[in-house]
Amino acid sequence: MTRTNSSSRHRWVLSSLLTLALTGAVLLVPRLAEAGPTAGCGRTPTLTSGTRSIQSGGQNRTYILSIPSTYNNTRPYRLIFGLHWLNGTANDVATGGSDGAAWAFYGQKQLSNDGTIFVAPQGISNGWANTNGRDVTLIDDLVSLVQGDLCVDTAQVYAMGWSYGGAMSYALACARPSVFRAVVVYSGANLSGCGGGTQPVAYFGIHGTHDSVLNISSGRSIRDTFVRNNGCTAQSPREPAQGSLTHITTLYSGCRSGYPVQWAAFDGDHAPHPVDGSTATSGTRTWTSAAVNTFLAQFAGTPSPSASPSASPSPSASASPSPGPSSPAPSSPAPSSPAPGGACSASYRTVNPWPGGFQGEVTVTAGSAPLTGWSVGWTLSSGQSITQLWSGTLSTSGQSVTVRNVSYNGSLSAGGSTTFGFLAGGTPSTPTLTCSAA
Repeated sequence: MTRTNSSSRHRWVLSSLLTLALTGAVLLVPRLAEAGPTAGCGRTPTLTSGTRSIQSGGQNRTYILSIPSTYNNTRPYRLIFGLHWLNGTANDVATGGSDGAAWAFYGQKQLSNDGTIFVAPQGISNGWANTNGRDVTLIDDLVSLVQGDLCVDTAQVYAMGWSYGGAMSYALACARPSVFRAVVVYSGANLSGCGGGTQPVAYFGIHGTHDSVLNISSGRSIRDTFVRNNGCTAQSPREPAQGSLTHITTLYSGCRSGYPVQWAAFDGDHAPHPVDGSTATSGTRTWTSAAVNTFLAQFAGTPSPSASPSASPSPSASASPSPGPSSPAPSSPAPSSPAPGGACSASYRTVNPWPGGFQGEVTVTAGSAPLTGWSVGWTLSSGQSITQLWSGTLSTSGQSVTVRNVSYNGSLSAGGSTTFGFLAGGTPSTPTLTCSAA
């Protein structure tokens, strides 16, 4: 499996996983108020570089740790998590694969001046499904382990990844805004969930304009989660024309001080290492390494900002001042039950169809009173069968389907909404949904 992801199976699997951000689940985690050394500062470390294992969530998980060769236990270091792509490995990230040392940890290790601790975790089945939050838990455990043994600057903890690794980086930004100062998402989508997703985190998204695996609309959608959270001015950034073989980077304006959002669109396909002026991709010649290094460098020596919603926005430069929403319209919007007024209503849309199957998404909206639980039902059309469902509990009886809330998205304020998604076999259709309080 190469990073160009040319196999049709890779495209199908990623397309089948694609979903929009979960908007109703709220996990409020306060941001660390200021930078500080960790318990590992001043200690003689027991951790060493190399492939290691850790017990997490009752499972044995592995990761690759890279500690600076000149490590000094009195100096707080940056900590970067590099997350692999679907069917990639921690070793691919840690070594740079066929591109070698210049591309290790997405090019950041070579540019780190021996001043960063790097961690490359290994996903289960070479992916980041994050089932029941298991992968967020793994990162929690690794952060705790590293910070307890090594000297880490808590204001400079970052995550980055391509494709499925980008999806996991987005999930970490959503779920752990008090831990991650910034994330970098290469060609990402909401594949690993977004538990929380209401607090600001500095965000850099990079995506190809004609990505044939994860359409650029998916990258725009998750970017806009943090355009909103960070208080930035909504806009439609300029993107390069196909055939231009270049990229355009936009720094959003109006963002809260300390919470920038940056977006780089390039004329290319599904790759983390495009090269301007060429259709080739290369970890040794790409512009993305330097761009990401510059983005992260702005946080050096600065405390983590407060997450207070009352923080005043601070204008920042923008490469494209044109205002307007940049998220695409739903592919197949179809309200299927009455507008709020009763206990709840539900609406359906087809997110992504492919031969023999499709991905669907249902939005549940509370009526005029709050909900503490909900249930949505419908009848599958002939030939349809649900193969996977997230953010809900599924039960079936013949062709009748019932989905009930899970623990984190059952409580909705009056008029509030949440979503669940699923993968199904068969031909997509627009079901008639019923919604009731549970």
